[in-house]
Amino acid sequence: MKTAIEYYFTSLSPYAYLGHNTFMSLAQQHHSDINYKPIKLGKLFAVLGVLPVKQRLQARQDYRLIELARWAKKRQLPLNLHPAFFPADPSLADKCIIVLQQLGHPPSEFAAQILAACWAKEQNIADMALNHRILTSMQLDADKIIAQASSDEIETIYEANTTAAIEKGLLGVPTYVYQNEPFWGQDRLELLADKLAQ
Repeated sequence: MKTAIEYYFTSLSPYAYLGHNTFMSLAQQHHSDINYKPIKLGKLFAVLGVLPVKQRLQARQDYRLIELARWAKKRQLPLNLHPAFFPADPSLADKCIIVLQQLGHPPSEFAAQILAACWAKEQNIADMALNHRILTSMQLDADKIIAQASSDEIETIYEANTTAAIEKGLLGVPTYVYQNEPFWGQDRLELLADKLAQ
């Protein structure tokens, strides 16, 4: 059986949004399991000395928008370059993903919907009601999942994921780690596909 792919990301990442469906298809095609590892991106950025988006040089902010538009077109996904709720706190959504994995429910659909909520639907992913609504639409026990997401156990896993990302020397999200080899960015998915095919 193939080694699972470690999926380091956060629910607020536009690049995770752009790559999520492609990555899911790729993993399915190669019969690869996925180990979802949402992280606290701010902590990783602090270690790397990376500024939040709105504090970066204007030229870098401008080019980021160009790249996002290009990839949205390539991936054939709707994308609002200036979402109403960005930045928003992704911690509840991230921790719901951890809970789903702990409970044995594939988190892929919830992750897809929460990523699209910010980047295509002008919704606030920090809103508990939104998270509850998405979980309920999947016929899941939203009350139970959200309550567990607030537990110390899940916070410990969230922190551990972040620590692991730092210790592995990851540079951002999404990063897909397969056989200890990192592939940073959804624009590296074709390279991950080559690795999986070996």
